[in-house]
Amino acid sequence: MSDPADLPDPKNPPALEAEHFFQRAYEAQMQGHLDTAVQLYRRSIDCHPTAKAHTFLGWAYSFQGKTDAAIRECMIAIQIDPEFGNPYNDIGAYLIEKGEWEQAIPWFQKAIFAKDYEARHYPHYNLSRVYEHLNRPYEAIDELKRAISANPDYTLARRDLNRLLGKLN
Repeated sequence: MSDPADLPDPKNPPALEAEHFFQRAYEAQMQGHLDTAVQLYRRSIDCHPTAKAHTFLGWAYSFQGKTDAAIRECMIAIQIDPEFGNPYNDIGAYLIEKGEWEQAIPWFQKAIFAKDYEARHYPHYNLSRVYEHLNRPYEAIDELKRAISANPDYTLARRDLNRLLGKLN
């Protein structure tokens, strides 16, 4: 939350309270306390619904194995803020988990082009996984190159790019 535009409006107490619950939920989730995280994300949403809170609630659900609930939360997030890229990428990742590889492609493409998304390397990387799974290695390589271009320090993409290039030689 380094961008001042991301801070809750101090004149909006529900937004401040929501942010407080969101931060507590995130901390609980990072410590592996998923049930607590879910409860706190819900409290955040009850105070002031945001795309971010719904997306992260979905993420917590995904760790609980509740993939369909995770997708529903991301769909709500998209309704709240269609420019927020995270839920698009997350839906694609959840579809991969369900074995719905082809259905994931448009979600990753939407994440790549979302206006509000700081981690564009993730959907490129995820698309590379889909293309490799679908036996489309050249498209996978292109996506890995895009992931590295978006984040030159992304070692996972570099490793997979080298692996795929090695397979083609």
